[in-house]
Amino acid sequence: MSNDLSELARSRGGSGQQGMVSVCSAHPWVIEAAMERHCSEPGPLLIEATCNQVNQAGGYTGMTPEDFRKLVHRLAAQSGFPQERILLGGDHLGPFPWQQLAAEAAMENACVLVREFVRTGYAKIHLDASMPCSDDPRELAGEAIADRAARLCAAAESAAEGSGPVYVIGTEVPTPGGAAETMEMQVTSAEAAEEALQTHRRAFSRLGLDAAWTRVIALVVQPGVEFGNDTVEDYNPARARELTAVLNQHPNLVFEAHSTDYQTAKSLKALVRDGFAILKVGPGLTYAMRQALFALAAIEEECLPVAQRSGLRERMESAMLARPEWWRKHYAGTAEEQRRLRVHSYSDRIRYYWMQEDVRCAVDRLMANFEGQKIDETLLSDYLPLQYSRVREGLAPNRALALIFDAIGCALTPYFGACRA
Repeated sequence: MSNDLSELARSRGGSGQQGMVSVCSAHPWVIEAAMERHCSEPGPLLIEATCNQVNQAGGYTGMTPEDFRKLVHRLAAQSGFPQERILLGGDHLGPFPWQQLAAEAAMENACVLVREFVRTGYAKIHLDASMPCSDDPRELAGEAIADRAARLCAAAESAAEGSGPVYVIGTEVPTPGGAAETMEMQVTSAEAAEEALQTHRRAFSRLGLDAAWTRVIALVVQPGVEFGNDTVEDYNPARARELTAVLNQHPNLVFEAHSTDYQTAKSLKALVRDGFAILKVGPGLTYAMRQALFALAAIEEECLPVAQRSGLRERMESAMLARPEWWRKHYAGTAEEQRRLRVHSYSDRIRYYWMQEDVRCAVDRLMANFEGQKIDETLLSDYLPLQYSRVREGLAPNRALALIFDAIGCALTPYFGACRA
């Protein structure tokens, strides 16, 4: 099914499917909701795991590449989604999880990582060697990044069977998991994009990877979209005009746009039209899930005595305070400002905590409290107004888990719309 990705460049400017949504989340409900919403869409469903979420050491989800593949396929079987329509990808595969090590040790781990992803059957591989390691200068030169990406590609090719995976490259990539404090909004220059392509092409050639280069389908660039804690930088086609013109010289390539979360439907359509044919979204989906869960927790408070409630919000706050390493560097300000951001930031660092045992138990209790029940429509209209409208119109079932899936699906809908001509 990698052919579906290879065809994206040839579909530019035509009719039918011109883009592809990349669902970048390891949460089972997000994946299942994406399958549910994608059923009526053409083509495969692209689901990607980052090197932070999934790696040979387990990542923050505790899953290896094989574990994640099994999870996705199990969810597909449960949902009745055809397994042959699933396309798996590995995102930001490189030394990032091992940055605290010297470059050689980090790269050895990264080579193991990409081999495991390819050996397990992931068809789309994003090679990202842009992050400096402990003995590197603060900013790596483009040639060094390209050389490391080529080395990662060689490792991937050594594990490939058949035609091998397709590759995405690029030196101007957002930090895996989101920007730390400042938004990265500078549009990649046309010169920088062209230079990245040429340096990678030379690096691949030096390692005898000319055949693999023909399977490089996309370049990651910064189109000028990003989100911070409470603001979103929307796509401005005029600012990216010189950059998008680069694709005229490379008819077999598209751009891959990261951090497209929270973009408007209009902006997403413009991105695909301009050649940013792969739209990656992750935090925006878990943000929608969190909104629905906390809305249900608020409804629970309206309906049940304290002893029967899940206490979801309180348990989540305790979990985040107990393990602050996943949010601390992202959320500055006073204690009160940090408390607000832990829940309401667009960066959605709260997504790292849904699988913590105490939080998971609270979610299970919340779901059990609503099991088999319809939620009072007046409460739905107060706390989940979009889902209330969809329930009234017969577009969503009035059941707790279905409402959560519907909220995630509504966040995905403009992406699918943008990818259709």
